[in-house]
Amino acid sequence: MADIAIRQDPQLMATNPPLVHADGYHDLTEQISTIVEGDVFKTPLKYWITLSITGSIVLLLGAMLTYLVSTGIGVWGNNRPIGWAWDITNFVFWIGIGHAGTLISAILFLFRQRWRTSINRSAEAMTLFAVMCAGIFPLFHTGRPWRAYWLMPVPNTDLNMWQNFRSPLIWDVFAVSTYLTVSALFWFTGLVPDLATIRDRATTKVRQWVFGFLSLGWRGSARHWSNYEVAYLILAGISTPLVLSVHSIVSFDFATSVIPGWHTTIFPPYFVAGAIFSGFACVMTLLIIARWALNLHNLITIKHLENMNKIILVTGSFVGYAYCTEFFIAWYSGGVYERFTFVNRAFGPYAWAAWTMYSCNVFIPQLYWFKKMRTSIPVMFMISITTNIGMWFERFVIIVTSLHRDFLPSSWGYFKPTWVDICTFTGTVGLFLTLFLLFARFLPMIAMSEVKGVWAKEKQLFAKETVGHH
Repeated sequence: MADIAIRQDPQLMATNPPLVHADGYHDLTEQISTIVEGDVFKTPLKYWITLSITGSIVLLLGAMLTYLVSTGIGVWGNNRPIGWAWDITNFVFWIGIGHAGTLISAILFLFRQRWRTSINRSAEAMTLFAVMCAGIFPLFHTGRPWRAYWLMPVPNTDLNMWQNFRSPLIWDVFAVSTYLTVSALFWFTGLVPDLATIRDRATTKVRQWVFGFLSLGWRGSARHWSNYEVAYLILAGISTPLVLSVHSIVSFDFATSVIPGWHTTIFPPYFVAGAIFSGFACVMTLLIIARWALNLHNLITIKHLENMNKIILVTGSFVGYAYCTEFFIAWYSGGVYERFTFVNRAFGPYAWAAWTMYSCNVFIPQLYWFKKMRTSIPVMFMISITTNIGMWFERFVIIVTSLHRDFLPSSWGYFKPTWVDICTFTGTVGLFLTLFLLFARFLPMIAMSEVKGVWAKEKQLFAKETVGHH
């Protein structure tokens, strides 16, 4: 009761709002576990409505991929001079979305940022789902997805060929597969203590067996916790360089070429900042939806969302600086073709796409300088959506506007997506949201052990502040 009184002190709540609202450890366990343990038929109707909509979009993806394989990639809008278009745009977009998960989990963990605890597991899961969606596009762009094992370092005696290890495209395979593997291990390792909690609370034999198998024999002993903390720290240390390396390698797909608009050294840091920017915006979108659909207002608080908005503001400013740098270097370098590419990008046939990108990524996020905007749910939801739209357009602008005006005017063209392009990308959005909704319903989407540690720490801090206040 004393703790409740402390947290209801209006002055303290206004100056230092708590990250977690709960009446104790048991209350935290109940709030998180009941989502997983609840009767399927008692799940809120709004959850099933949302899942049915996203699930139907997944069926659309299956239909498009079936049609693509049976007909050929000519049903996409790729053509000369734009050999890369929506496929690579969507690949880079989804890889970027996955970056926030590793950043929130690994880097913020190493810096001991307590506000990450309610959002880190959702971000980690989002990373896995985004990488799955990203892999669809290059896989099917090869035209023969059943030959995907050729991308692996298989001896050429079995393939009568050898991969070109000097190509950044093959580096993508190794970087993204490593990123997916480490992210999955990091995500699952963090889940183990909570899976054991669900196992111990299970009321049916099936649930006990399933969660018992997944929890790897966890008993919560001091030795188990010691091994867990060491493993989690090691995985966080391994994951941290991946945040920088994976999207840097993706940027090499462009930066190592000689195409004006691509051949620039700013791409690696520029792509990393943009990936974190779009990733945090996507986490924001998902958390606001999950917070509403699963009634998680006590665990995902406005303070969590405001801190994320601050990072969106900072990384958005980095992206805006990169845009300015690109134009400056195009002018300062004296390269005629480079200068033409950027003038054409801003004022040519695709100016509408470029200015959509500038507006969504640079101008709109500046609203977050105002606390009232950073703490408004409708505003942050709108900006999270516009940010992801802007970052998709960024990849589209970089790829298409650098290709559609070739060195010879006779080779110039204009890319228009086909209905298959549009439906395939829409299908991956549905797949991403469906996987996230299933995860949120059937696995603990908030780390119980970490949130309890934050709650205990806050309880001590609030008690000290109350004593000083009175």
